[in-house]
Amino acid sequence: MLKGGVHKYGANVDTDVIIPARYLSVSDPAELAKHCMEDIDQEFVSKVQPGDIIMATTNFGCGSSREHAPLAIKASGISCVIAKSFARIFFRNAINIGLPVLECVEAVDNTEAGDILEVELFSGTIKNVTNGMTFTVKPYPDFMAELISAGGLIEYTKKRLATRRL
Repeated sequence: MLKGGVHKYGANVDTDVIIPARYLSVSDPAELAKHCMEDIDQEFVSKVQPGDIIMATTNFGCGSSREHAPLAIKASGISCVIAKSFARIFFRNAINIGLPVLECVEAVDNTEAGDILEVELFSGTIKNVTNGMTFTVKPYPDFMAELISAGGLIEYTKKRLATRRL
């Protein structure tokens, strides 16, 4: 189960505000995390706690297809992102690096910044501990659940290759 405080944003949060282009020469996730969300929320890095959750309205992760954006989010300590909708490429990049992303209109509409959420990814349950409301999302298909559990596509592939060698 994931549990954390909510950092809430609006619509069309693009990859350039998640991790500005001036940092795209950086490949170290820890260094990317130092600049995560700085162009939309300068206090994000000082406020975020391990396990926290980003929440947004529509089209989260739009813009370029840079994988740096979900990497920066994950490395900052965010446990998952919940939005009404995601840009398609961001959604896939997030899954590929093991960052859970969930679409849930009701949770977004009934959650405020600072609320505490408990998220059970594989049953599809989101509980807002602050207001007592519970929401249900469609659980991941088995393959996507395996990718997330493994920590992303690379770790999943390493485990599969190691199993075949035995």
